[in-house]
Parts: sequence; C-alpha cells; structure tokens
Amino acid sequence: MSLNKERLAAFTDAVLAIIMTILVLELEKPKVVSVQGLWDLRENFMAYTISFFWIGLMWATQHSHWQRVTKISENTVYASLLMLFLSSFFPYTTSLVAQNFNNSTAQALYGIVILGVSFSNILISGTLKKVNPKTHFGWLYNLDNRSVFIDLLVKVVGLVLSITVFPPAMVWAIFLGMLVVGVDGVRETWKKRIHE
Repeated sequence: MSLNKERLAAFTDAVLAIIMTILVLELEKPKVVSVQGLWDLRENFMAYTISFFWIGLMWATQHSHWQRVTKISENTVYASLLMLFLSSFFPYTTSLVAQNFNNSTAQALYGIVILGVSFSNILISGTLKKVNPKTHFGWLYNLDNRSVFIDLLVKVVGLVLSITVFPPAMVWAIFLGMLVVGVDGVRETWKKRIHE
C-alpha cells in the first residue's frame, strides 16, 4: 500500500477543523443577552477556549514537525485514526464540562479524553520515528522529552485532583500543560531560526 503523508495530513487537518467548529456550536446561549448573561456563562467560555486552543496547539505542533517527515507507515495511519477518534469527543466532553464545571465526573471524562489524545500523539511520533530514522524525534516529535513528561504529569495530577478534591483542577492542568508545551515549542522555533 502506498502511503501519502500529504493525504493523511490533509485528512487530519479537515477532521480537526470540523471538531473545532463544532466546539463553538456547543456553546450555551445566555438566557438574557446582557453583560451579566454572558458573565454567567464564563465557565462555558473557559471550557471552550481551553479546548479550542489545546486542539489548535496540537495541530500547530503536528503541522510544524510533519514538514520534516519523509515517510509514514500503516501504523502512523492507525495511530492518527485513534487520535482523531479520541479528539472527536472534544465537543461532547467540553459541553459536559461547560455545563457542569464543578462536577468531578465531567472533568474526569474530559481529562481522560485529553490524556488519550496526548498518548495517541506520542504513539504517532513513535511510528514516525521508526520510518524516519534521520529525523530527530523524541516522545512527541522534537519537543523536549522533559516538557512532554511535565505536561503529562500535570494532566495526571489534574485528573487525580479533579476526581478527589477539586473538580476544576483538570481544566487548570490542561491550561498549565499548554503553557509548558507552548513555551517549549516557541523555544524550538527560536533555536531553529538562530541556526538558519
């Protein structure tokens, strides 16, 4: 079977774009359209914003690192399908969290989906590493393994805290994880520009 990285990347882009669009359609509308009505939905907006930018950061990370990929394997395709399947739950879990922000079950389900997508991205990176041995890939593309580990640790701690004592911990953990990975991504970009 001839595998084309451009077709897989285009398919992934399309599915993620649809997921991001559905996110906004799931936003609750205010009972009364006013500043107070919108303020009452702040948890809705927060859940939407975190989900949108988390998916966007994941897409940007994939996009920038896939440019150095020359080959993909069947395993890459299957790992990508797993990632997209798990990502397709974002509108549902985001809606649950938005409407039940202080509910540990809603936050835990959201966290499980986030962790599932994170691990499937690590799996994708591993499949690419096998068929692109000249390209340096760590756990997650060329991001520093330490940053990836911190990101995963923060998410696991957030999941545990959201189940046990503080339900919103999961959303905050995802936000902190985005900062860790985002800072690492910016650092990698600057390093690349300096060496060019």
